[in-house]
Amino acid sequence: MDIVYINDLKIDTIIGIYDWEREVRQTISLDLEMGTNIRQAAATDDIQYALNYKAVSKRLIEFIEGSEFLLVETMAEQVSEIIRQEFKVPWLRLRIGKPGAIRGARDVGVVIERGVERGELERGEQS
Repeated sequence: MDIVYINDLKIDTIIGIYDWEREVRQTISLDLEMGTNIRQAAATDDIQYALNYKAVSKRLIEFIEGSEFLLVETMAEQVSEIIRQEFKVPWLRLRIGKPGAIRGARDVGVVIERGVERGELERGEQS
């Protein structure tokens, strides 16, 4: 399995459970690893066979900027579904951080993995 990644994508959104968080946009930081197979893209040098990280980024920015969430967990699940369904990604690891949410910590957040286990995907690609 190959991985296409996006690191530290910053997006402004409404996120949080406290009243003040519902009134001000906060910046979240997103790290994303997406399992894919790059062989055909590499062999042809053609973007149509690649997982287009620019298209993924644009879609996530559009979705997150236009949404309001109480919990980072809800955001993570919905982002995961978009990536898996719209971009046909069989496996992903997503980290969403809220910088400055806790005094003394750089950020807090969640890391989730969804989809086919990496080992299963690798075994399936070898056949």
